[in-house]
Amino acid sequence: MSAKAHQYTIRNVSPRLHRALRAKAEERGVSLNALVVQALEAEAGLEAQPREHTDLDDLFGTWVHDKAVDRALAEQRQVDPKDWP
Repeated sequence: MSAKAHQYTIRNVSPRLHRALRAKAEERGVSLNALVVQALEAEAGLEAQPREHTDLDDLFGTWVHDKAVDRALAEQRQVDPKDWP
């Protein structure tokens, strides 16, 4: 951002868009203003860093051992000698 930041006023934001932006800002843990500035930078091609993809982050470290799943995986891992002459 330049030394002197500018302020924008955006009009005619629908309630639907407002709710979606608020939810996205909360999900990312940033202010609504920060989210909108990031979106404007991205649209203008000014992203400083590659965009972080977080679509599977909430799954990391959540594996729960389940006997039925363990059995199914064990069955899948069995090697049939006929397939390996």
